[in-house]
Amino acid sequence: MALVLQLRSVSGLRGKGDRIAKAAFRGLSFYTRVLENCEDEAKFDETFRWPVATNIDGNEILEIQVFNYSKVFTNRLIGTFRMVLQKVVVEGQLEVTDTLIDDNNSAIQTSISIEIRYQALDGTVGTWNDKEFLETPSVHSEGDGRYSLETDSLLSGHRHSSDVPPGKSNQQSTERSFRRAGKGVFSAMKLGKTRPSKDEHRKQDDPAVLETEDLDRKAMRYGAGLEPDTISLASVTAVTTNVSNKRSKPDIRMEPSAGRPMDYQVSITIIEARQLVGLNMDPVVCVEVGEEKKYTSMKESTNCPYYNEYFVFDFHVPPDVMFDKIIKLSVIHSKNLLRSGTLVGSFKMDVGTVYTQPEHQFYHKWAILSDPEDLTAGLKGYLKCDIAVVGKGDNIKTPHKANETEEDDIEGNLLLPDGVPPERQWARFYVKIYRAEGLPRMNTSIMANVKKALIGENKDLVDPYVQVAFAGQKGKTSIQKSSYEPLWNEQIIFTEMFPPLCKRIKIQIRDSDKVNDVAIGTHFIDLRKVSNEGDKGFLPTFGPAWVNMYGSTRNYTLMDEHQELNEGLGEGVSFRARLLLGLAVEILDTTNPEINSSTEVQVEQATAVADNCSGKMEEFFLFGAFLEATMIDRKIGDKPINFEVTIGNYGNQVDGSSKPLLRRKKEGGDGDEEESELLQNSSDDEVGEDGELVSVSSSQPMKPLVTDRNYFHLPYLEKKPCIYIRSWWQDQRRRLYNANIMDKIADKLEEGLNDVQEMIKTEKPHPERRLRGVLEELSSGCLRFLSLADKDQHHSSRTRLDRERLKSCMRELENMAQQATALRSQIKRNTMKDKLKLVQNFLQKLRFLADEPQHTIPDVFIWMMSNNKRIAYARIPSKDILYSIVDEEMGKDCAKVKTVFLKLPGKRGFGPAGWTVQAKMEIYLWLGLNKQRKDFLSGLPCGFEEKKTPRGQNLPSFPPISLLYTKKQVFQLRAHMYQARSLFAADSSGLSDPFARVFFISQSQCTEVLNETLCPTWDQLLVFDNVELYGEAHEMRDDPPIIVIEIYDQDTVGKADFMGRTFAKPVVKMSDEEYCPPRFPPQLEYYQIYRGNATAGDLLAAFELLQIGPGGKSDLPPIDGPTDMDRGPILPVPLGIRPVLSRYRVEILFWGLRDLKRVNLAQVDRPRVDIECAGKGVQSALIQNYKKNPNFSTLVKWFEVDLPENELLHPPLNIRVVDCRAFGRYTLVGSHTVSSLRKFIYRPPDKKAQQWNMAGEIVVNMEPEVPIKKMDTMVKLEANSDAVVKVDVTEEEKEKKKKKKKGGGGGGGGGGGEEVEEEEPDESMLDWWSKYFASIETMKEQLRQQEAAAAEAEEKEEMEVGEGSKAQVKNKDKDKDKDKSKAPKDDKKKKQQPVPELPEKKNKQKIDELKVFNKELESEFDNFEDWLHTFNLLRGKIGDNDDNATEEERIVGRFKGSMCVYKVPLPDDISKEAGYDPTFGMFQGIPSNDPINVLVRVYIVRATDLHPADINGKADPYIAIKLGKTDIKDKENYISKQLNPVFGKSFDIEATFPMESMLTVAVYDWDLVGTDDLIGETKIDLENRFYSKHRATCGVSQTYSIHGYNTWRDPMKPSQILSKLCKEGKVDGPHFGPGGRVKVANRVFTGPTEIEDENGQKKPTDEHLALAVLRHWEDIPRAGCRLVPEHVETRPLLNPDKPGIEQGRLEMWVDMFPMDMPAPGPAIDISPRKPKKYELRVIVWNTDEVILEDDDYFTGEKSSDIFVRGWLKGQQEDKQDTDVHYHSLTGEGNFNWRYIFPFDYLMAEEKIVISKKESMFSWDETEYKIPARLTLQVWDADHFSADDFLGAIELDLNRFPRGAKTSKQCSLEMVTNEAELPMISIFKQKRVKGWWPFVARDENDELEITGKVEAELHLLTAEEAEKSPAGLARNEPDPLEKPNRPDTSFIWFLNPLKSIKYLICTRYKWLIIKIVLALLLLIMVALFLYSMPGYMVKKLLGA
Repeated sequence: MALVLQLRSVSGLRGKGDRIAKAAFRGLSFYTRVLENCEDEAKFDETFRWPVATNIDGNEILEIQVFNYSKVFTNRLIGTFRMVLQKVVVEGQLEVTDTLIDDNNSAIQTSISIEIRYQALDGTVGTWNDKEFLETPSVHSEGDGRYSLETDSLLSGHRHSSDVPPGKSNQQSTERSFRRAGKGVFSAMKLGKTRPSKDEHRKQDDPAVLETEDLDRKAMRYGAGLEPDTISLASVTAVTTNVSNKRSKPDIRMEPSAGRPMDYQVSITIIEARQLVGLNMDPVVCVEVGEEKKYTSMKESTNCPYYNEYFVFDFHVPPDVMFDKIIKLSVIHSKNLLRSGTLVGSFKMDVGTVYTQPEHQFYHKWAILSDPEDLTAGLKGYLKCDIAVVGKGDNIKTPHKANETEEDDIEGNLLLPDGVPPERQWARFYVKIYRAEGLPRMNTSIMANVKKALIGENKDLVDPYVQVAFAGQKGKTSIQKSSYEPLWNEQIIFTEMFPPLCKRIKIQIRDSDKVNDVAIGTHFIDLRKVSNEGDKGFLPTFGPAWVNMYGSTRNYTLMDEHQELNEGLGEGVSFRARLLLGLAVEILDTTNPEINSSTEVQVEQATAVADNCSGKMEEFFLFGAFLEATMIDRKIGDKPINFEVTIGNYGNQVDGSSKPLLRRKKEGGDGDEEESELLQNSSDDEVGEDGELVSVSSSQPMKPLVTDRNYFHLPYLEKKPCIYIRSWWQDQRRRLYNANIMDKIADKLEEGLNDVQEMIKTEKPHPERRLRGVLEELSSGCLRFLSLADKDQHHSSRTRLDRERLKSCMRELENMAQQATALRSQIKRNTMKDKLKLVQNFLQKLRFLADEPQHTIPDVFIWMMSNNKRIAYARIPSKDILYSIVDEEMGKDCAKVKTVFLKLPGKRGFGPAGWTVQAKMEIYLWLGLNKQRKDFLSGLPCGFEEKKTPRGQNLPSFPPISLLYTKKQVFQLRAHMYQARSLFAADSSGLSDPFARVFFISQSQCTEVLNETLCPTWDQLLVFDNVELYGEAHEMRDDPPIIVIEIYDQDTVGKADFMGRTFAKPVVKMSDEEYCPPRFPPQLEYYQIYRGNATAGDLLAAFELLQIGPGGKSDLPPIDGPTDMDRGPILPVPLGIRPVLSRYRVEILFWGLRDLKRVNLAQVDRPRVDIECAGKGVQSALIQNYKKNPNFSTLVKWFEVDLPENELLHPPLNIRVVDCRAFGRYTLVGSHTVSSLRKFIYRPPDKKAQQWNMAGEIVVNMEPEVPIKKMDTMVKLEANSDAVVKVDVTEEEKEKKKKKKKGGGGGGGGGGGEEVEEEEPDESMLDWWSKYFASIETMKEQLRQQEAAAAEAEEKEEMEVGEGSKAQVKNKDKDKDKDKSKAPKDDKKKKQQPVPELPEKKNKQKIDELKVFNKELESEFDNFEDWLHTFNLLRGKIGDNDDNATEEERIVGRFKGSMCVYKVPLPDDISKEAGYDPTFGMFQGIPSNDPINVLVRVYIVRATDLHPADINGKADPYIAIKLGKTDIKDKENYISKQLNPVFGKSFDIEATFPMESMLTVAVYDWDLVGTDDLIGETKIDLENRFYSKHRATCGVSQTYSIHGYNTWRDPMKPSQILSKLCKEGKVDGPHFGPGGRVKVANRVFTGPTEIEDENGQKKPTDEHLALAVLRHWEDIPRAGCRLVPEHVETRPLLNPDKPGIEQGRLEMWVDMFPMDMPAPGPAIDISPRKPKKYELRVIVWNTDEVILEDDDYFTGEKSSDIFVRGWLKGQQEDKQDTDVHYHSLTGEGNFNWRYIFPFDYLMAEEKIVISKKESMFSWDETEYKIPARLTLQVWDADHFSADDFLGAIELDLNRFPRGAKTSKQCSLEMVTNEAELPMISIFKQKRVKGWWPFVARDENDELEITGKVEAELHLLTAEEAEKSPAGLARNEPDPLEKPNRPDTSFIWFLNPLKSIKYLICTRYKWLIIKIVLALLLLIMVALFLYSMPGYMVKKLLGA
C-alpha cells in the first residue's frame, strides 16, 4: 500500500557546501534535511514513504533532485535522477546506484545510491518483513519519527516539532519542512509556484530554505527575482501541538456545554399586515413562541391593520431546546372573549433560523401567511414584523431604518433566510420508522417483577413506540408491547411548506407506561445536512439507515438522574438503542383535486425494507490497550478500579446486555447462552467452545495508589491491560472514510489558521506567507479527496443520500480547491485580515460537510468503575479510530496513543465539578474489520511481548489480554516554570495565592506558593528524576507523553481551589544527542490555561525530557544558573532559558478612585493604590477622606524594574486598592491586572521623523466633507468670495425631493410645475427638530452608502475569486451576483434622478446639521482615554456560585490614572524641552485634579424599542437622572403606553467633580399601583469627558450663528476655544490674516468673515475661521486630535437583572460648563413638536361602474344600492357614510356629500397623532402615531341582511396617485403600478379633485376594479377651517346641491305612487290587466259555485 524510498547517499560532489535533496512521486515531494559543509559525499540516510491508493503503473517515474543549498539565494540544482518504476513494480524491492544528469540531460560524475520497496494494494508484490532495511529497524511502524523531518517551529522558538499535524498521518503532504542547525527561528519556504515546462527546469521551482530574518526584499530580488508576495510557507506546528504520529492531540477544554440552560430573549414587533384575504375583517395577530401565546389588539374592519406592538418572551433553557422552539405568527379574524375567531393564515419558523441570521434578527420583514387547513389556497396576506433572538452577551444592533418606500416593496423584504425562494410550496415529509434494536430494559414497573414471581414468564420489559416532532407538530407510531427488537414499518406524514423554516426533525423512542412515559433515546435529523438547496441540489432524503441513540446509562431506576440525556439534552453517556429509519419528501401539486388538503399528521403502514438494505453484516474487531491511568480523582475512594469499553451493546457487562445485537443464530448455539457467557466472562475462559474468540471488554480491577493530595494513579508499570471486542455491524465504512478525509483536511486547515493567528498575535514576520501555504495545503487536500472518495460507487447498499452527498461534497471540495488557489494569489500583507475571514468560512463549510448524518457504527464508550459503580466516562467517535489501508481515510486516532480525560456524566459535569479531571488515560484503540486485523498492534510503542489467554497461546492473530513491556527508558524531566499571568481571581480579595502542580506519568510536583498575586513569577525549575517510559528509545524522542500543568489557589483552610489547566509537550534529548542549539536549551513559551471552557490566563514555561544514559545522571547537562541562597532548595530557571532583562522605568499617574463599594459592609474611607510589576512597585499617596475628595494629592510617582527585552514576555502590571483601617490594618478592596503594557510603552521619537513639522505652509483644503449624495448643490468659490462654502438644500425641499424620489421620476405630470411655486418656509419655521431629522437622513444615507460600497466590494471580491474558478461562476455565483448587484444599483438610480427645481433654489439657506452617532460617544472616541485611563477593580469570588458571575457583577470600583513605561535613560532632548516639569515626568501639561464645580446639562431626545414593562406589551416610560446626590425623577411627565417615547427634555444639574462624576440616566415604567419598574439605564463617566483632549464638554457645531435655531451654545466663542487649545498644545497661532485666512502652526485655513445678526445686519467676525480650524483640529501637527462635534449619541439601556441584553436605546447628549467660567445661555428648546391641527374635507361627488350586487325580485335585473363610507385610517370610529343611491342599474351613483375629518398631524414624521383610551378600564389616554391614510369604501346597502362590501381605495395623504381627469381614464394601474405614476401630497397641493378606482380581490385573489369614485380632497389648517366653515353632508354652511338622481333610484316608502306608476304603467300594464280580468273571472266562478247549491235547493223545494 506504499512506495518507500531510502535515500542513502550522494557521492562525487564537487567543492564544499550545504546539500539538500528533494524526492518527488505523483506530485508529492519530500525534502531531506540540510547537510551542512559536506565535501564529496552527502550521507542522507533518510526514508520517505508515499502511501498509494491505486496500484503503481510500470511507466510512472520517481524523480530525485540534489541541490546546493543557500540561505539567501535560490538553491542551485546539481543534478537529477529519474527512474521508471517498472522493475520495482515487478520485483517489489530494488537497490540502485546510478549517476545524476544535469539540465541538459547529460550524465555528470555525481552518483546516488537508493533502495526502493513497493507493496501493492492487493498485497501481490513482496511481503512486509521486519528487517526491511537493515539500517532502520523500525520502518514497519507506519508513522515513524525518522522520516518525519523536523522543523524548528516558526512559532515555538527552538522547540523541535515534527511537521506532522497531530493525529494525522505523517505522509500527507508536500510540506515536509527541514531542520537545520543554526541560530534564530527557521522555517521552510517555497519560492514561486510557476510550474516548469517538462523539458527545462526553471530556477524558481527549487526549494529555498530561508531564514525569516534575512528575508528582506533585497535578498529576494537578487536571489530569485520574485515578489515576496508569492512566497508561501509550509506547515509549522503551533504551541503544544507538535505531536508526532503515534500520539493524538488531546482536547484541552473539559466542561460540557451542551445541556446547560442559558438566558434567551425573543423579541417580536408586529408592525402591520397587508392584503389580508377576506372581506371586512377584524384582525388580531397571535404571536406564539414555544408554548407561550400573546395577542395584539384588534383592529376593526380593515384588511391592512397597523399595530406596531412589541412582545418579549424570556426563556431559560439549553440552546438546543431554545433553537427548536417554533415561532408561530397567526392572523385571526374577529376573536373576542366568547369566540376563538377564525384563522386567516399563519407563518412558522424555528428560533434557530432567526438566531443564525446576521445580528440574530430579521428587521422589518414581511411574513407570508398561508392557511394550513387549505393547501390549495394561495397566500392569505403579509405580516410585517421584526424578530430578534438574543442570548446572554449578544448585543443586537438595530439596523438603520431605510426610508419607507424600500420597505413597502414587500417581495423584496420577505421574512425568509437568504437563499429560500419566496414562493414556497406545500410538501409532504414521510418519516419512515422500520425497526429498532438493542433497547434497554425499562424496568420502571414494579409489577413486572411481581408478575415474574407469580407466573414465571420473563417478558422484555419495555413497550416502545416512536414519536416524531417537526415544525410544531407531533406524530407517533403504534406501541409494540414487550419487545427489545420492535418492528413497526410505519410512516408518519407531515405536511409543511417547503423549504421548511424549521431545521430539525426530532425522533424519539419512548417507553409507553401508564405511570411514567419516558424517552428511551432521541435523535435529531438536521434537514440542512440531508438536503442541498443548490441548483444541482436534492430534496431532503435519508436512509433507510440506522441511527444510534445515546443517553443515560442502562441501569433501571425509577428516577433516572440523567433522564434529560435521553431527551437529547447534553452528550449521551451510554448507548441506548438503534433505529432504522428513512425520510422522503415530495412536493405537492396543489392543483390536483384529489389531494388531501389537511395538514394534520398522518400515520400509515410502510413497506418493509430488505434486511440487507442498510449494508452487509460484517464482523468488526475493536482492540484497546490501557497504557496509563493517572490523575484519578481522590474523591472516588480507594476501592479497586477497572475500566469497561463498550461499542453499542457489545462489551456492556455491568448492566447485563441484551443479546449481542444482530448475531444471527448461524454462530451455533442459542443467543441466550451466548449472553450468559458474556456475563460470566472470567479471564481464563476467553475462547468459546469452538475456539471462537469471546470479547474481553473490561480490565481487571486494581487498587489505586496515591499520587498526591488530589489524585490517585493505577500502577500498571510494565504490564498494560488490553481489551478486545467482536461486534457485528452493517458495513458502511465508506461514509466514515469520506468524513475522515474531510476532517483531516479541516484539521490541517484549522491548525494552519491557528498558526497564522499566532503569528499575527506574536508579530512574527510574514504571516501572509504562512496563509498562502495553508491555502496550498487546502487545495491539494481537496483534490486528494476527489481522487479517493470516488471509489466505491457500485456499493449496493448506498442510499440516495449517500450518492447525493458524495456528489455535492465532491462539487464543494472541487470548488473550494479552485477558490483556495485563486485566493492564494490575492493574499498580500494588507488584505490578510479579510482573506483570513474567508478561509475561516472554508473551515466551517468543511466541518459541516464532514458531519455524516447516517450513522453506522456506534461510538465507543470507556467507563471507569470503582467497586462496580460507574464513575466517569469518555466517548470516542467510532470514525476516529476506524482503520483503513488508505492513510487519509484512517481515523485520526486509529492505532495511536490518545490521551483521554474522563468526565462526569450529565449534569454532574456542569460547573466546577466538571473542571476536575476524573482520570487521565493514555489509551490505544484500533477498530476495523475482523479480517483486516493483522496490523492492529502496529501503532503501539515498540518493545513489548504479548500475553495471551491460555487458549490463544499459539494462535498468532489472537489478541493479547495484556502487553508486557521489556524495554524501558529512564529520563529526567525538567520543568522550567517561569511565570503565569492573568490568572483567575480565586480569593475574595480579588487575588489568588497560586501554585502550579506539574503531572508527568505518575509523578507530580508543585512550585512554591506565591501569595496574593494573579501574575506569579515562580522562576522555578522542577526536576523529576527517574521517570520511566516504556517502549523504544527512538520513539520517545518524537512521542513523549504530555505533561499536565494545573494551577491551584492555596487556601489556609480547606483544600486548594482549582484555577485552570494546560498541557505541554517536552522537548526530548536522547542520551546520544548533543545539548546544543537549535533545540537546546528550549525557549520559554506561552501555554493557554483553561478553566472549564473558558480561558483563564497563560503559563510561560519550558519543558525538557533528558534521557539518562548508561553513564547515569552525570552525563546530563549541569543545572547552571543563579542558585538563590535565600530560596533554599528551590532551583531557579537556568540562564539560557530565562529571558534577557533590561532596565525600565514605570511612571504612574495617580488621579483618583471612583465608585468604591463597601468591603465587608464597611465603607471605604482611606484608600491607597499599590502598583506592582515583576516584584517591584510603588504606592500612591493616601486619600485622607474618600467621601470628601476621592482624588490623590500626589499625581505622578515612578519605580524602576527589570523587564524582558522581548515585549511579548512582559509581565502584567497589578493595580491593587487597599483601605487603611485603624491600628495599621488594611483590607483589600479590589484589584486590576493590566495584562499588556504595550500600549503604555513610550518610544522616544526619531530625530529624522521630526523634520516634516517644519515644512512651509500647508493650505488645508476647506472643501466641506465630501457631500453625501443628498442632492446638495455645490458652488465652486473664488478665493476672495464671501459666499458660504456649501449651499445646501432646505429640509422642506429635501422632503419634497424625497417624496418625488419615492414617487418615481422627477415630478412628471402636472406636479412639477405646481410644486416649484410652493412658498419656502422661512427661518422661523425651522427648529432644533428640523436639524435633527435632517441629520438622521444624512446618517441613514451614509449608512446606505457604506452598505452599498461593502456590497460592491464583496461583489468584486467574489468576482475575483470566481475568476480563478470559472466553473463555479457559471452556476452559482451568477445568481448571487445578480441579487447582490441589484441593491446598490437601485440606490444609484435613485440618486441620479434629475431634480428639476434645483436651479431656482440655489441661494436659499441650508439647514445646519449635527452628527447623529448610532452608538455611544465613548466608542467613537475610544472611551475618552486619551490620557486618563479607567481601570475596573474586580473583587475576588465569594462562595462557589460566583463562577458564573459576569465581570460587571465583580466590579467594586474604578481607578483612574495612567502609566508610561520606557527604557532608562531617556535621550536628553526630551527633558530639555521648554516648560518641562520633572515632577510630572512624561505626564506634562496635565490639569489639576482639585475638585471643580460644573453645570451639567443633560438633553434627552427620545428612546426607541424599549422593553415592555406592562402586561399589555407597552410601557409608560419616564426619565430619571442621578448624579451624585442629585436625583431627578420626571415622574409626572410620563408618556403613556409608548415603547418609542419622544421626551425632548433638558435637565440642568450642578455637580462637583470628582465626587459626582458618574451620571446615570434611567428610564422607568410608571405604574399606578406598586413601585415603578426600571426598564433600563445607561451610565456616563462625565469626568473622562470633561478632561479629555477631544473636548467633550460641549460639541462644536457645524456653523457659528448668534440667533435662531442653531445658536452657539458654548459660553466660549470659537476664537477663544482656539486660542486656549493653541496655548495648551504649545502650538503657534492663531494668526488671523486678511481675506478670510487663519494660520495655526503651519496650516492655513480659509473661510467666510461676516456674520448676520437678528436684524439681518452684517458684522465682520473671525469666528467662522476659528470654527473651521476647530472642525479640522486633527490636521494640526503634534497637538491635533479630533474634537467632539455637536451631536446626538445613542446609548443602549441595560437592566442589571438581565445582564448583557439591551432593553432599548436612548438618544441624548450632555453639555458641561465649568462654573468658574461665564455662564452659558439658556438650554436649547428641544421639546417635542406639537402636532398641528388640520381638517380634511372630502367631497364624494359621484361613483361610476360600481359592480351590481342585487337581483331584482320581479325582473331579476342587476342593480345596487350604493353608498360610500370613508375614514381617516386608524379612526374607524369616526367613519362617515354618504346617503344611499338606491337601485342604480348602471353602477352610477350621485352623492354630492361632504365628509369632514379633523386630525392632528406631525409634519416631520408624516404621522397622524390620535389619543384615545385603549379600553374602558384604561387610566389615561394613549397616544398613537399612525400613517395618514384616507380610506374610501363602496358598499351595497341591504335592508335586512348585512351590507355588502364592494371595494375600497386607500390613499396615503403624503404620496398618492393623482386622480384621473375622467372616469374613462381611471384604471387599475393607479393602484397596482404606483411606482411609475406621478405622486402628489395633499399637504403640498392642498386641494385635489379626480377619479380613483375602488378595488377588491376576486376568488382567485387577483385585484379587480369594482367601481370608480369622483372625489375632491381639500386640506385646511384649523385656523383656515374656522374662517371658512363647511357643513357635513349637504348641510349649511357652504351647502352642496342635491344630487340629480334619475328617477329609477326612487325610494319606495317616500314616494309610493310614483314608484307604482313607474313599475306598472311602463312595463307591466298589459300583464296587470290580464291578471285583474282573470281574477274577476275566478271570483265569479267561485261565487257561482258558492251560491249554486243553496239556490238549487231553494228551486227544488220550490221555496
